[in-house]
Amino acid sequence: MKVKKNVGKVDQLIRYVLALIFLVLTFTVSYFFFIGAVVMMFTAYFSFCGLYKLFGINTCKIDYSEFSDEDEE
Repeated sequence: MKVKKNVGKVDQLIRYVLALIFLVLTFTVSYFFFIGAVVMMFTAYFSFCGLYKLFGINTCKIDYSEFSDEDEE
């Protein structure tokens, strides 16, 4: 099962920057920021955010729902 992408390029960039900031804060403030960094990295890398799906938000410019995976099976 493939998930539908709902994180756009600008959103991805923001998430990568936040992940970097959270990594720095992990070593300077608290190790709890590491969890936020990991979440931001995964959501940026996979272009999918579970909270966006829950609230019906999609920042992608391309609608990936028109591409099907039926040919791959």
